[in-house]
Amino acid sequence: MQSILDPAILFFAFGIFAGMIKSNLDIPPQLSRFLSLYLLMALGLKGGFALAHSGLTPQIVSSLGCAILLAVLVPALGYQLLKRFINHYDAAAIAATYGSVSAVTFITAVQYLENHHLTYGGHMAAAMALMESPAIIMAVIFANTLRKKSASGSPHPTSLSKVLHESLTDGAQLLLLGSMVVGIISGESGKAAMQPFSGDLFKGMLAFFLLDMGLMAARKLPEIKGQSPWIIVYAVVTPLCHAALALGLACLLKLPAGDASLLMVLAASASYIAVTAVLRYTIPEANPSLYLGMSLGITFPLNIFLGIPLYIAIAHQVIGVGS
Repeated sequence: MQSILDPAILFFAFGIFAGMIKSNLDIPPQLSRFLSLYLLMALGLKGGFALAHSGLTPQIVSSLGCAILLAVLVPALGYQLLKRFINHYDAAAIAATYGSVSAVTFITAVQYLENHHLTYGGHMAAAMALMESPAIIMAVIFANTLRKKSASGSPHPTSLSKVLHESLTDGAQLLLLGSMVVGIISGESGKAAMQPFSGDLFKGMLAFFLLDMGLMAARKLPEIKGQSPWIIVYAVVTPLCHAALALGLACLLKLPAGDASLLMVLAASASYIAVTAVLRYTIPEANPSLYLGMSLGITFPLNIFLGIPLYIAIAHQVIGVGS
């Protein structure tokens, strides 16, 4: 209840309400884009300042390695499961969506940790960046393999090198990584100088952006009506399974509770911006309303309302607050 009463979460709930009653409340796309870039820049700066303070340690390397492993395992397992129930192209697209990550879910989790005075490593912003692309690349490989097996498939398989280039040079991801580099270089003096921008404004900007996300979630939910019940089950249950997998790896590698929490959040999240933009032209055979409706209409709200406090509570219970 305490997490739901957070102003940013309440604005998200208000956005869902406004969308469901078909209000004409709308956030201009340009403003929404600016808010997204601001949040990524602020998060990157916070991570860079933290890395400048801590340096690169074996523990940080373990966290980043764990993130990359999850980024490969989740889409691989998801595709093998989904193709038993739905069209293989849809299976590849959904596996990519759930194998990649949601930056907004991660940012909301970071804010939750800070509100509750729980520590975490700033390097987890880099973990988020590393987990973005592998699922997209794997989905393209799955789709190209399907096209080669099907005579009716696309005669021109998508170039993997083109997808790799676009994934690694995506503006949002570059901004996140570039901001981290700026934070690392500028250190404590940079942190003090940027505090009004990356610290004081952060909460209000996040609340405004979550209002927009609530409106979008309410509008995407109807798109999955009439789909297989297994799709609904997947959108609800799979994030819990992914979070459990992340927790197991975190325990195995003896990661701190804060890092494990964010790793669980990342594994449980589903992309609805970067991946969907790429999938629309790399896997045109897949149904966008399906993978976008699942991620934004079901999984995103569940993670915001219930998942984030649940994952963080479990990680700190299993691993310990003092770790």
